[in-house]
Amino acid sequence: MNSVAIVGGGITGLSAAFRLREQNIPVTLYEAGDRVGGPVRTICENGFMAEYGPNTILETSPKIAALITDLGLDSRRRDSDPGANKNYIVRDGKMRPLPTSAAAFAATPLFSMAAKLRLAAEPFIRRVPESKDESLADFVVRRLGREFLDYAINPFVSGIYAGDPAKLSVRHAFPKLHAVEARYGSLIVGQFLGARERKKRAEVGAQQAKKVSFDDGLQVLTDTLHAQLGPVVELNSSVIAAQKNADGWVVTVHANQREEQRMHSAVLLTAPAHKLAGLRIADEGAVSLAALGEIHHPAVARIVLGFRREDVADPLDGFGFLVPEVERLSILGTTFSSSIFANRAPEGHVTLTSFIGGCRNPELATREPDELFDLALRDLQRVLGVRGRPTYQHHVLFPWAIPQYNVGYGKFMTLMEEAETCHPGIFFAGNFRNGISLGNSIVSGQEAASRVANYFIVSAQVRESLEVKA
Repeated sequence: MNSVAIVGGGITGLSAAFRLREQNIPVTLYEAGDRVGGPVRTICENGFMAEYGPNTILETSPKIAALITDLGLDSRRRDSDPGANKNYIVRDGKMRPLPTSAAAFAATPLFSMAAKLRLAAEPFIRRVPESKDESLADFVVRRLGREFLDYAINPFVSGIYAGDPAKLSVRHAFPKLHAVEARYGSLIVGQFLGARERKKRAEVGAQQAKKVSFDDGLQVLTDTLHAQLGPVVELNSSVIAAQKNADGWVVTVHANQREEQRMHSAVLLTAPAHKLAGLRIADEGAVSLAALGEIHHPAVARIVLGFRREDVADPLDGFGFLVPEVERLSILGTTFSSSIFANRAPEGHVTLTSFIGGCRNPELATREPDELFDLALRDLQRVLGVRGRPTYQHHVLFPWAIPQYNVGYGKFMTLMEEAETCHPGIFFAGNFRNGISLGNSIVSGQEAASRVANYFIVSAQVRESLEVKA
């Protein structure tokens, strides 16, 4: 057997490579850049620890914990501080805790009495036809009312997805939400009845999931995967084409300023969608991947600011806050990084991580770092009572941040399904197919490894069957 070509050295490709190696399936991982991990990178400067990309892993699946254990990282694993579970939404310039119980919901000033009473009608709202690809905004207004869209869903989507609820598809961006309505006809009813099924699958919802990192940040995970895989990882190697032949797939790799052809038994595509759009598949009836370049990825700037503890009036007793669009702030939200995990700031200091841009204000993300620092500081002064100047600043621009599963995204899912069906041995996995979170990507890589392994089993059975008939 020739090795499996894995295109892309982010967390999805690394996780898939690790699981395939466990099953004694050889792999070659091609990464176009000079390091693995994609946006997973930890910056340590002047006693501050700043995450370049994601802050945490949401442990929504047992497959995440299993990977950490199998990598020997349990001793370095860090769960978030129990006191950092509270989430806030800004309303009227002030942070309001997101209610987590019926009693808290009844008392919260986050929603008006009219909005709370409107929720009582939710179980009686008719579902839409199964064929309709409804936007998240239309779904929420229909089932929960406008105020829930403005002060719950809008900030959540902008802060987590960097997206626009008027464009995101419920079916594709929030498939579990779509499935709850389709099955139970009500979100409230589904919340209670669906909990039993999640328990059977050993899965938990995002709100209840543990938030995980490591003693030296999230890069510990990708560095450990890289170390375990060793020489099968080839950096500065771009895959530009894959051609089918009788023995498998001939992959064209651009490395060391020249092109090389490598023979592989299968190809797993995990690189960003806009990168895969340029990859050519050469086979009878070849499916073009060019349309993947149409998936929208808004620009997002990540701003990390460190302050003396006495210069921040708020107790920072939670995970962070999200900002509804109607509040008209520059930032989408802020995580209290040093409250979530220890050792994220020097003694007597705190670290705050804010996000600017996304679908709400894409032009803001590309402004100069100093201007973005000032915009973030202004909003933090208003919401958290920050005084003075930061003692630490770090800026990252993601020009292609998060794939948007907008209305009509089904055409991209269909394209990938057709490519896999028409070209046996080609597989797709990653945040453009299986969900955008870091946890989603880890699970996606492991599940892709299972699909690849099963492909070899089935292929071997077919060959044996043909040999017997011959």
